[in-house]
Amino acid sequence: MSLLNIENVSKRFGGVQAVNSVSLHLEEGEILGIIGPNGAGKTTLFNLVTGTIRSDTGSITLDGTDITATSPTKRARAGIGRTFQVVRPFLRMTVVENVMVPVLVHTHKVSEARRKAIDLLDELGIGKLANKDVSQLTLAQRKRVEVARALATDPKVLLLDEVLAGLNTREVLDVLPFVTEVRARGVSIIMIEHLVKALTSVSDRIIVLDQGTLIAEGKSEDVLKNPAVITAYIGDDKHAES
Repeated sequence: MSLLNIENVSKRFGGVQAVNSVSLHLEEGEILGIIGPNGAGKTTLFNLVTGTIRSDTGSITLDGTDITATSPTKRARAGIGRTFQVVRPFLRMTVVENVMVPVLVHTHKVSEARRKAIDLLDELGIGKLANKDVSQLTLAQRKRVEVARALATDPKVLLLDEVLAGLNTREVLDVLPFVTEVRARGVSIIMIEHLVKALTSVSDRIIVLDQGTLIAEGKSEDVLKNPAVITAYIGDDKHAES
């Protein structure tokens, strides 16, 4: 059985079918990429997996356990972590304090949380930022801290929502190895991204959503040649260089 299984999940908001009977799986140690035009339902799908919104139909199973009806907190403790399109650090805290907050989900000892946070930052190669105020960081540095905060919950599955958004070419090249380093820690990843070339360079497989429906999945070289994908997404001039 796959690590994460999403079966026929749907979500409607009023007259809008945001996610339409989507099924996908994530294998242990895999990086799965998700692309699609704006409004395709990508972030809504992430919200369904984390439990911040409930699906109308379908089921979600993590490591053999059905989590469809569980709360976001229980899903986080079970092993679902995520980042957001817009980074949301605590600006009046230092980097290490920001990472300590999710660690405290598992321990009430502040000294232990600080130690674990520092160890994690060191492992991710950003230990030198530990005592800096988050407000002093560049966007690229904040993105890395956002990933560190997500990893601080010890996830089995990490959902990365446009972690490369807003970065310049040099910063993208700096952050991409960071994604593969996270996978090397034993974390499986689902990654939403508009930068198609960057996404396919680190993904084992990709899926494409359009108007809430999964229209293609497989190896990137096959998916990107799919006529339906070209029509819905790749052929859009906005994403031609993505």
